[in-house]
Amino acid sequence: MEVLFAAFESLPFIKTGGLADVVYALPKAINQDKYQIRVVLPLHLRIKESHFSKMAFLSHLHIRSGRIDEEADVYALMNEGIEYLFIDNGKCFGRYDVYGYEDDAFRYSLFCLAVVEMLKALDYYPAIIHTHDYHTALIPAICKLKSASFLRLASIRQVFTIHNLAYQGIYDKRILFDYLDFAYEEYANGELRYNDSANLMKIGIVYADIITTVSRSYAKEILTGEYGFGLEYVLRYRKDDLYGIPNGIDTTVFDPSRDQIPCNYDASNVHRLKVFNKLFLQRKLSLKEDKDILLLGVVSRLVNQKGIGLLLDSLDDILKKKVQLVVVGNGETSYEYAFKALQAEHRGQVAYYCGYDEALSHQVYAGVDVLLMPSAYEPCGISQLIAMRYGTIPMVRETGGLKDSVQPLNEYDNTGHGFSFGPYRKEDFLNVFDYLYLQYYQYHDRFKMLMDNAMKYDVSFASSAKEYERIYDKVIENVKI
Repeated sequence: MEVLFAAFESLPFIKTGGLADVVYALPKAINQDKYQIRVVLPLHLRIKESHFSKMAFLSHLHIRSGRIDEEADVYALMNEGIEYLFIDNGKCFGRYDVYGYEDDAFRYSLFCLAVVEMLKALDYYPAIIHTHDYHTALIPAICKLKSASFLRLASIRQVFTIHNLAYQGIYDKRILFDYLDFAYEEYANGELRYNDSANLMKIGIVYADIITTVSRSYAKEILTGEYGFGLEYVLRYRKDDLYGIPNGIDTTVFDPSRDQIPCNYDASNVHRLKVFNKLFLQRKLSLKEDKDILLLGVVSRLVNQKGIGLLLDSLDDILKKKVQLVVVGNGETSYEYAFKALQAEHRGQVAYYCGYDEALSHQVYAGVDVLLMPSAYEPCGISQLIAMRYGTIPMVRETGGLKDSVQPLNEYDNTGHGFSFGPYRKEDFLNVFDYLYLQYYQYHDRFKMLMDNAMKYDVSFASSAKEYERIYDKVIENVKI
């Protein structure tokens, strides 16, 4: 069975967030004896600069739709047994950044149209197209609404994955006609309309055969007004076709026994060797070297969703304790300034790296004792999975995938592999942090037990891949799951 993944980013080529991790790791975890997976991406400038010399030219495309009249080329590159296809259009994709341009609606429309034109040009009609987030959400609608002269497009089954419902791609309704050449009837009947606008996420939800999202709890949460971001009514209408499948991580990329960190370790020697990564991180970031102090870490985009405001409100109390803090990330300017100020005020206790550095993030996961994730909401979360893989204890808010993946400590039966709090309030965050602090300093054997449990927890895509395989089988059979 042939399955085409369509996304706007993927490791090992380009990454801005967790979407790239999933699009890279999931195809490798799916049974390649049964499914032939290809991945199609835009040929972003940074990909072209680093990988173009290894690519093979496949086809030239001429994309005509509404007011769009553009040329594009298709290239291919094999990586770790997966064939990646790249759509090259310098006007839209020859830019340093992946997102954030005034003409993003045009860029997303062109990419989706180009993917469909690529299928025709290559005479390649997969059984399933698996689209990811709103950037590719137009593909199911294009295949179904513009297939009159290419009936094979209409037979392709469509699986659409929501990675974060808060980001929907809402644009002027004219893109539906000027760029996509959709008939006004589909807009008038409500399928393409959202508050007199075009909402790409909604279009993906409406026209996909199956909708998935990235944790079981999040699949329930997005049916509510609190987490539905205006699409809860559409999702409730499609709830029989909505499935929550948890993300995993690539355990070959995130492996403390083989990673490029100062001191490799595994579950058999974590308590003896992990501390050397802690000391290295302290030296590197000009923190006071102390193997016994509780070292806290944050690797995150600095935005409201990640609970950064709640964290900053709590740090006045936390930094009075015997702790150190490492923060890696960028985002909202006010948050960046706040962490820079904290670093200046607490020299030797707080270290802040403004930006994202892959190697440094691995060193943080390996070096800190606790990873803080007080998210306001979290569809799945990947950082807590990476932390557990490295024997680092996550402290999370009980929401979405964090609730599903982090079992809090139960000191009566020695189960659990982290700490969690419920209501999104400073007092609840600090109450659980005080409990964590007590375990670390007064019941350290129990804390070490949590580390052992965390490293045993399956954070791979193995079980999730089997769930996706089941989805693929059933959507082909056109049977309710």
